Amino acid sequence: MDLKEDSEDMDYKRPAPIEVFASRSTLHGISHMFTYERMCIKRTLWILFFLSSVGVLVMVCVDRVQLYFQYPHVTKLDEVSAPMMVFPSVTFCNLNSFRFSRVTRNDLYHAGELLALLNGRYEIRDPHMVEEHVLQILKERANFDNYKPRPFNMREFYDRTGHDIKEMLLSCSYRGVECSADNFKVVSQTYQQ
Repeated sequence: MDLKEDSEDMDYKRPAPIEVFASRSTLHGISHMFTYERMCIKRTLWILFFLSSVGVLVMVCVDRVQLYFQYPHVTKLDEVSAPMMVFPSVTFCNLNSFRFSRVTRNDLYHAGELLALLNGRYEIRDPHMVEEHVLQILKERANFDNYKPRPFNMREFYDRTGHDIKEMLLSCSYRGVECSADNFKVVSQTYQQ
């Protein structure tokens, strides 16, 4: 009796035939290729259509992969000559946001900590890392004994201590013609630290 029950359980766990799978599948055409009916012509046509579709898919994929490995490139360039061009926009960047030579005692008093030159107690920050001649100037300007601070304006500070185009521009030539700092104008300024 146990053998009969075991054989029934084995039949139940056995995978369904391909025809059952094909009838439940959503793969287009597979239910017509693997059918319970034995019509040869219909099945043969569906198998031919399916295999030809897979063949075309493989051909297109192989063609695209081959094209990819040829590294093709297309460059389209439309060139227009202009009789008169405007002077181009230029951006000058300097990693030093201000010139130390233009910093005053009042600047140090109000913005010394912000500039990382002084600590919160108005003392020189990391004096061992500063060059000797700079340290002497910094000591003179950071002496706040009997000092009365004046009002401070950050915009005025950056305008005064920022870099001037006349000092930064060493040489300039545009279309073979010499240019100078007068050819440049400030369009927009952002005051960042």
